[in-house]
Amino acid sequence: MTRIDAHHHFWHPARGDYGWMPADNPILSRPYGPTDLTSTLQDTGITKTVLVQAAPTVGETEYLLGIADSTPYVAAVVGWIDFEDPNQITTLERLARHPKFVGVRPMIQDIADVDWMLKPSVQWAYQALVDLDLTFDCLGFPRHQANFLTLLQRYPELRAVLDHCLKPQLRTHSEAHLADWAEGMTALAKGTEACCKLSGIVTEADDMPDEALLKRYTDHVIAAFGPARVMWGSDWPVARLRCDYGDWFDMADRLTADQTENARKQIFGETAAAFYRI
Repeated sequence: MTRIDAHHHFWHPARGDYGWMPADNPILSRPYGPTDLTSTLQDTGITKTVLVQAAPTVGETEYLLGIADSTPYVAAVVGWIDFEDPNQITTLERLARHPKFVGVRPMIQDIADVDWMLKPSVQWAYQALVDLDLTFDCLGFPRHQANFLTLLQRYPELRAVLDHCLKPQLRTHSEAHLADWAEGMTALAKGTEACCKLSGIVTEADDMPDEALLKRYTDHVIAAFGPARVMWGSDWPVARLRCDYGDWFDMADRLTADQTENARKQIFGETAAAFYRI
């Protein structure tokens, strides 16, 4: 089957626009580029990837598109524009003409105002994504579930995907937390057409989380959304804070071992191909 990594990053800290990155972290604060991933992709059988923004600048998006131009396995780029600036509609239209540019991801998780996504002043951007047939990566936490539901119901034609299962906080896991998160995810699955990325959850624990605990979360996502709306992503190199690329791939393989072969084909490639039109 065709395997696609639906979510990974490349970056160069010297660019200076990664404000979230701790300067002294030996794993994160170093450059990552295509050659760092090539052999790992071969080992895991990944043939195509989706390269996702990690800095809130158009400049970084253009940097990623340059990488994509010279890297055959990068099939799609999810970039960034300033939702606060309606004049950036022309920037979005320009980026949309690039054959590997597929959509945008505002860094909502880093915005203090939980209601930012619903502000009247940023609504132009969602409509522009619909009009240009581009995608919207939803980066947030469980506290954003209700607002994402409101937003995606407001724009039912917006092709949206929930990054990292909306980051259930495994470091503070409790039965109540799991139940609340699961209720919110079920509401999003039933109330919208959004997809969900099976990615980025191992770093929501202070140490590598127990596989049995992870399965309770991943099973819920697959049951709620169905395999045709779930896509696997590595979230590399952020995932390196807890494990290597191959370790997370192997774990995800085990976590989905009870799914049908057709379901696994969807999760590990077909859903991402359909959503991002790879």
